Amino acid sequence: MSTLDVAAVRADFPSLERTVHGKPMIYLDNAATTQTPRAVVDSIVGHYYGHKANVHRGVHCLSQEATAAMEAARERARAFIGAESTSEIVFTRGTTEAINLVASSLCQLFRPGDNIILTVMEHHSNIVPWQIAARRNGLEIKVVPILPDGSLDLDAYRALFDARTRLVAVAHVSNVLGTVNPVAEMAAEAHHHGAMILVDGAQAVAHTKVDVRAIGADFYAFSSHKMYGPNGIGILYGRREHLEAMPPYQGGGEMIGHVSFAGTTWADLPYKFEAGTPDFVDAAAFSTAVDFLEEKDIAAVAAHENALTAYATEEMMKIDGMRIFGTAPGKAAVISFLLGNAHHYDTGVLLDQLGVEVRTGHHCAQPLMETFGIEGTVRLSFAMYNTFAEVDAFLAALRRIAPML
Repeated sequence: MSTLDVAAVRADFPSLERTVHGKPMIYLDNAATTQTPRAVVDSIVGHYYGHKANVHRGVHCLSQEATAAMEAARERARAFIGAESTSEIVFTRGTTEAINLVASSLCQLFRPGDNIILTVMEHHSNIVPWQIAARRNGLEIKVVPILPDGSLDLDAYRALFDARTRLVAVAHVSNVLGTVNPVAEMAAEAHHHGAMILVDGAQAVAHTKVDVRAIGADFYAFSSHKMYGPNGIGILYGRREHLEAMPPYQGGGEMIGHVSFAGTTWADLPYKFEAGTPDFVDAAAFSTAVDFLEEKDIAAVAAHENALTAYATEEMMKIDGMRIFGTAPGKAAVISFLLGNAHHYDTGVLLDQLGVEVRTGHHCAQPLMETFGIEGTVRLSFAMYNTFAEVDAFLAALRRIAPML
């Protein structure tokens, strides 16, 4: 197995060289947003300065160049997740909009009394859109519980299906627990009952190879900003037959075939779901981020991140009062914890004063917090550029502040 040259990786990220409160910055909030390599920023600057124009339909040179960049990025996304066709790749503003698109459009095809299965570990972006759609369309929501180690109760999952189950929506990887869910197995079970499955891949695509057809996903959503790309752009993969059956999510330019006051027809896929002027610059930069990721050995990246997680977990458990939430086998590079009875915000503020950037709060997963009987946690999450020296610095900071809490 190849090893990851972390020093070479870090050289691509100027932001990692900054200080916080006079201390070298240790950035451990990667599950929220990763830092951005030079190549991605260079792509943004190059397209704004060299090729900025509205895509599609323009006959002039800049429009043609912008269109080519946009569609090349679509093909890059298709290949990245193993989709069959670029017609199945819809650009969105991120995972949240992708899920809202499916919830708003697909659920119009359901009948009152149909049901949707979610899990207790979902991010709010994979809960609230379904609640809105359920109220609007008279649907029922069922919820899969978790086991003590933070893995899903798959027996309970299987028992939730009935003849009215239409869709399962589940995170590939929990943003709080790091649990890697068996999405291929869950997809097979859903299909056995004639239901579809949407997978929230926001926490997965930067850490493991994703093949949507091997998973059996009907829909798969993810965001650029969690995989070293720009903010404000993401991907919705949807199987062609589902996207063709779904009504448009928004109306306007780009998504039409023909408009008259007598009626309007829709554009072909995927443009039916891309109303308005698209962000071709960030689409192109997203493509650059995919290139950056795929230049690395994803197995080596995962091995490095998992080693950091195992080391940090082992050392953290030596600190009195430490509670770690999520211990499922094979978990991803996320550690959520509380130190004694200290408030998570207090822990986070004190760590920040020592240059350690972590996430605090409920992590947009309040139902999961209620399951554990807590308000929130401190969360650290690793990326390919993090080092064992940074983990040691985090541990030293944690030991220093523990007596203050």
